[in-house]
Amino acid sequence: MSGAGVPDFFYREAQRLGYVARSAFKLLQIQKQHKLITPGSSVLDLGCAPGAWLQVACQSLGPLAKGGVVVGIDIKKVKVPQLYCDSRAQTVCADVMKLPRNRIRALSPQQKGFSVIFSDMCPPVSGITTKDSALSVELGMRALDIAVSRASLEQTEANLDGLVSCLDDENDSGLLQKGGHLVIKLLESEDGQEFRRICKPLFRKASWLRPKATRSSSREIYLICQGLQSQAKK
Repeated sequence: MSGAGVPDFFYREAQRLGYVARSAFKLLQIQKQHKLITPGSSVLDLGCAPGAWLQVACQSLGPLAKGGVVVGIDIKKVKVPQLYCDSRAQTVCADVMKLPRNRIRALSPQQKGFSVIFSDMCPPVSGITTKDSALSVELGMRALDIAVSRASLEQTEANLDGLVSCLDDENDSGLLQKGGHLVIKLLESEDGQEFRRICKPLFRKASWLRPKATRSSSREIYLICQGLQSQAKK
């Protein structure tokens, strides 16, 4: 596999097929193996730039008549790609770390939340392993807090000390619907393993996947959480 920034097979395939980034193949593999998105799904894509996952998500919804929505949020302004996307896709320019959960809920169909939530957020890599891992987990915890209720998190047996500093004070229910799926990108580390232990009791299944399109020099890995259990309430 080529180094970062060097055109390789997945880069060339993205160019050939009209995806805005090679990262599309990561979600294509996730979707092929786990079938998280089905016709009519409501999808939330956190950290959606440059838009490749919007393309794959919208493509996976099936024909327009089947319905469904794809909402992308990123701190950068992202234009919905024309190819593979349609009127079901929209983007919002905002900082996920500061955006209130009720503002995100308002973007979902009938304000009932989402059936699939993706977090492809990743901090700027400094090269300092412990620092990068900690920032990655902080972003992951924010995605988890958006997805599930605070009460559900508090009921897990995992020790949350040091991992909840990014969470806000909202007490309303999470935005992931019962039975829904959550995918979070993390950097491989001991903190990442602890993160999985937090998620495992909340979902029917929580497994790791390192997509083939991930560059060999990258420590990125995805936690695939399937089948959200009933959320606890305050």
